[in-house]
Formats: sequence, C-alpha cells, structure tokens
Amino acid sequence: MQEKKPHIVVRDLTMAYGDFVLQRDLTFTINHGDIFIIMGGSGCGKSTLLKHLIGLKRPAKGEVLYGDVNFWTAPPEQQEAIIKGIGVLYQSGALWSSMTLAENIALPLEQYTELSSMQIRELVSLKLALVGLKGFEEYYPSEISGGMKKRAGLARAMALDPEILFFDEPSAGLDPISARLLDDLILQLRDSLGATIVIVTHELPSIFAIGNNSVFIDADRKTMIASGDPKVLLKESQDPTVVNFLTRMEAGRRGHVDADKDNRRGTP
Repeated sequence: MQEKKPHIVVRDLTMAYGDFVLQRDLTFTINHGDIFIIMGGSGCGKSTLLKHLIGLKRPAKGEVLYGDVNFWTAPPEQQEAIIKGIGVLYQSGALWSSMTLAENIALPLEQYTELSSMQIRELVSLKLALVGLKGFEEYYPSEISGGMKKRAGLARAMALDPEILFFDEPSAGLDPISARLLDDLILQLRDSLGATIVIVTHELPSIFAIGNNSVFIDADRKTMIASGDPKVLLKESQDPTVVNFLTRMEAGRRGHVDADKDNRRGTP
C-alpha cells in the first residue's frame, strides 16, 4: 500500500476566545486524498477549528502546516496562495440571494482569474454539471431546494479547482435521501478530482459512509480524545465518550424498540 503524504498538519493547537480556552493540545494529520471528519458533541468547537484551518481565526498557540509552510507565520502572499488552493462550503450554502447560480459560481473566477467571459461561462456550466445542476444556471437560490443549494454551494467551492475542500455541516437541514446523495457526490468528487476533503459533521451515516480519517474533540476535556478511521474507532475505542457518540444511533433504535415493547405490554 502506498504511504499517504501529509497535506495539512496541526501541531499543539490551542483555540481560545480571550482567556476562555475552547480546545488545547490538538495534534493531527490530514493526508492527501483523505475525507477527514472533524467530529464531537455540540459546542466542542468543530466549526471554530475549521476557521483556524482556513485562515479565518488565528490560534492562541500552535501551528497549521500546509505542506512544510506554517500558515500563521507565512508572509501574506504565501497565505493568499494557500487560500486560493482551498474551497469552502458553508452550512447554508452562503449563496448570494440576488445572484443567479451562474453568477454565484462565476464570482471567484471573475475576482481571481483573467479568464474571458466566455471561458467563465463554460467553466460555470461545467461545475454545475459536476454537481448535477446542469441547466440551472439562471435560477436564483430562492427557486431551488435545500439540497440543490448545497450542491450549488459546492460548485462554487470548486470554482478555482482547489486542492482541498472544507465543508461545514454539509448535511444539516437535509432529508436522509438528499444527505445520502450529497455523500455520494462528495465521494465522486474526491475520486475524480483527487481533492482532500475536510468535513465538520455530527451525522453518523455520513461519518461512516465517507470518512476514512478523523479527529474527535471533546467539550468537557477541552482537547482531542481520539483520531483515526471512524470505523476503526467504532470497533476499537475504549473511551466512553467516543463509544457513546459513535453508537448513539443504535442506542436510539434500541430505545424505540423497548418503548414499543412497553406500549404493547401496557406499561405506563
């Protein structure tokens, strides 16, 4: 098996708001081609960690390395080059409501490239086709479904052909079928584009269906308590917090079954 090459390395990272420490001592590696999951309970700092990785919030301590470059000590021109190599899909899709889908996706191409208008139109159509939205160029965000908005946001995140894609709760607000279709699309894009994908999520079906590497951060202990393939963590972790998080769906099913049994027995 070919050894994986690190794409992003996080070392001894501390996240804080003033004197309040959210997480400390975070150290993990995201490899080229990973679908890397940032997971943990509500309020643990998953989205804040994402902001540290994409250059929106400076860490209180520690390093975020892209290759051998520490983003937070690199000169501005090097930081800008790194940022141009990433794409971000935010929770809501973050599309401009006053722009058509084509105009939304064209925006980064107009700002950061010297392509002609015709070339941009062709690329926009290609990106929309990649996410299953061919023919929707002239639609406005208000005219499409939530799942389509997520896919349109993904098309915009891919506009500049980034090496790394970051997703913040991509399945939030989607029905199970739409969420599964989005998971399938993420796998297809990883395989066809060779991109590294980093996803903040607490959705177990997505975690197990697409994730091959992860970090688990805990709000109570204010640090990471597990890392690695989520499926391996499910089988091998001895930490009760990790086990409870990764088995909560099955526990919920058992609870429903027990409740049904009690109801049939007439238990009050």
